[in-house]
Amino acid sequence: MANANERPNNLQSLIDSGWQSKSVKQEIQDNFVRMLAAGEELYPGILGYDYTVIPEINIALLSNHDMLYLGEKGQAKSRLMRGMIRFLDPFVPYLDIDSPFHEDPLDPISSTAKTLVANTPPSEIPIKWWDREDRYAERLAPGTKFADIIGEIDPAKLAGGVSMSSEDALHFGLIPRMHRGIFAINELPELDELVQVGLFNILEERDVQVRGFPVRFDIDVLILFSANPSTYNRSGKVIPQLKDRIGSLIQTHYPEDRAVGIEIMEQESEIVLDGDFPVAVPYFMKEICEQITVQARKSKYIDQQSGVSARFSLANYRTMVASARQRGIVLGEKPAVPRISDLGHLYTSSLGKLELDLMGSHQMSERQVLDNIIAEAINVVFTEYVTEHGLEDISEIFGKGVRIEVGDMIPSSQYADRLKQVPPAWEKAFEVNASSDEAVRASCVEFVLAGLYSVDKISRLQDHGQSTYET
Repeated sequence: MANANERPNNLQSLIDSGWQSKSVKQEIQDNFVRMLAAGEELYPGILGYDYTVIPEINIALLSNHDMLYLGEKGQAKSRLMRGMIRFLDPFVPYLDIDSPFHEDPLDPISSTAKTLVANTPPSEIPIKWWDREDRYAERLAPGTKFADIIGEIDPAKLAGGVSMSSEDALHFGLIPRMHRGIFAINELPELDELVQVGLFNILEERDVQVRGFPVRFDIDVLILFSANPSTYNRSGKVIPQLKDRIGSLIQTHYPEDRAVGIEIMEQESEIVLDGDFPVAVPYFMKEICEQITVQARKSKYIDQQSGVSARFSLANYRTMVASARQRGIVLGEKPAVPRISDLGHLYTSSLGKLELDLMGSHQMSERQVLDNIIAEAINVVFTEYVTEHGLEDISEIFGKGVRIEVGDMIPSSQYADRLKQVPPAWEKAFEVNASSDEAVRASCVEFVLAGLYSVDKISRLQDHGQSTYET
């Protein structure tokens, strides 16, 4: 049945094909087990969760549980929820009738569908197929009403003469319409209390009740939630009875290792580094870019309950590369190589993404806080290089009265003129060809200068976006 033309198009041919009806959770579990046993990739693009989050999701799937993903912003909660469609069948059959649901041909839930199946020859009952990409829907909790995701009595239908005892009097929301699919709610604590109460029956008995209406439907749906710990754990934000009905709580986290954070940054940034104006990014610049995020997550000046999203790293990485590319375009440097001075443009990609701790920031501006975080990140990475590789010969060169002006639009050749000979340690420490590439040498020079400044070995004067380092 891989080819659309070969799939059954009526109930009789569907029955003859041997197709079996199953719940959406059983369908997901069967496909998950098959993929797990075959060693297939289960969660493409998800990094850093191999030994923490993913095992818990696997167990939840095997338990047929609804799930809540609990974590701060930028921890791939939405991606994990959307990735569940991977475990759905490529397509499932449904009755091609006028119904708000994609009715299971072998297990219909509405009176209209039940009557049709009971009184019509199977060969005359039309079948269509529902693609798995369409079997997922999500909703952001703020502003969501009961009628949006569960349903409401339709006054227009009542005015038209439809009986109150008929299901035709109801307008169904997103969850009933996702019967046999997956429905996700982002930011659960912001969901109206009335709507939370309306979810009780769906999560427990799998039926829908609209304002106590006598018509009940057995809805088959996997429900996923996401929430931030700071609001989820706040008393009164989520009704305890709703918490009790959610099968598994999956706690996400930020990368526990900087190298993983760099992998995520490179993967998600989707930057094309080659082309007419290529950019080559030394690893130490990637380390600094990710370390800025790490320091922000530790900073006493930042409201840690709000979190610092992975999007902070992505935006900063894109800005750093873009600054280098602009230099390459204007000055004709190929490839352009990011430098410390390119980080001077991070205000544009960082301001607004950090929420200050009003108690800890002591009236510091967001720019001042960012400057402090960048300085800390440079210090951390530089200290690691000094400890691991020993940069005494480099420090000695800059400790002999060298005076260097740096800036994001200064040609790399000017750095080379001031530093005729590349210290041997550079070849080992930076894993880049600093001896033959002026742009790489300029990047190394700025890193060392900024590092020496961060440990109080040299001084720095700043003016109009340019800096001068000297002993």
